[in-house]
Amino acid sequence: MNDGARLRAVVLEDEWPTRNHLVRLIEGTGMAHVAGAVSTLDEAQEVLSAVPVDVVFVDVHLSADGEARSGLDLVRSLADVAGGPIFVLATAYSQHALEGFDLGVVDYLLKPFGEERVARCLKRLVERRAPALTGVPRVVARRRKSLVFRDRHEIWAFEASERLTFVHSPQGRFDVDLSLSAIEASFGRALVRVHRNWLVNLAHVRELERDGGATSVFVGSGVGPESCGVRAPVSRDHAQELREMLLACSTGLKRSVT
Repeated sequence: MNDGARLRAVVLEDEWPTRNHLVRLIEGTGMAHVAGAVSTLDEAQEVLSAVPVDVVFVDVHLSADGEARSGLDLVRSLADVAGGPIFVLATAYSQHALEGFDLGVVDYLLKPFGEERVARCLKRLVERRAPALTGVPRVVARRRKSLVFRDRHEIWAFEASERLTFVHSPQGRFDVDLSLSAIEASFGRALVRVHRNWLVNLAHVRELERDGGATSVFVGSGVGPESCGVRAPVSRDHAQELREMLLACSTGLKRSVT
């Protein structure tokens, strides 16, 4: 598997022999590269804020930082973050499975880790991510009795309204048959949920506006009277996260500016 197709992984485990063993097993599959192997929650947060990560293998009971903490705290803090990593619990305690799955954990590895079990886990994760990497290059929509085909890269946003789903692009707004959740899974990190009824393509975001207590984002081409696009509401829960994501891949503004 080439480097571009491999998953980027982080291992959070406070016991270094176990941590090193899991790293060897993960990289030995050829399906993932370990971008960071750390022992504390703070170190894990630093890695996740510095590099893009697809999956985090998390131990539940941590004590390397001098106090007993839970790896589930990391899962909770990122469970609802758009475009965030997925999580696999890697622990000796099976009683945490139910809570982990309630938080969105996608797999559960019990110690001692085995080569075959780790390989099966990564194979499922690669297949799960496959649509975002190698999915069909176009989206098919409806325009009255016709089918309209839109290239993925030109799509501005998807909107859910009145039990229908619409795709916005330079050619207009068209009906699609998929739900926002299905679309989000297919596009992967290219789309970000900014509102329960909106997914936007970060590559086409042109303006982030705050007006009193409301936030909106303009997606399309240009800014101002000559612009062409669509304005989507940004929920309060997603506003700060979206701002940070946009600033992280941009330059020209001091990060201390609010």
